Amino acid sequence: MKQFTVEEENLICMYHRSNRRRTAWSIREALPDMDGEMRALAQQTANKIDTMSDADFEAQQFHFTDE
Repeated sequence: MKQFTVEEENLICMYHRSNRRRTAWSIREALPDMDGEMRALAQQTANKIDTMSDADFEAQQFHFTDE
């Protein structure tokens, strides 16, 4: 199972959709509205999601952490 940083997990929580593919798509759809550092984090996160299986993504529990 993939390990996500707090920042990646928060991003997933913000753009989470019904499944892995839709979540990655939702993150990528927002890329043009992000600044450079956030865009890099979002791309990295979407790429990690792409490498997961659907079962692993569904089994993962994502929690928003307010730092």
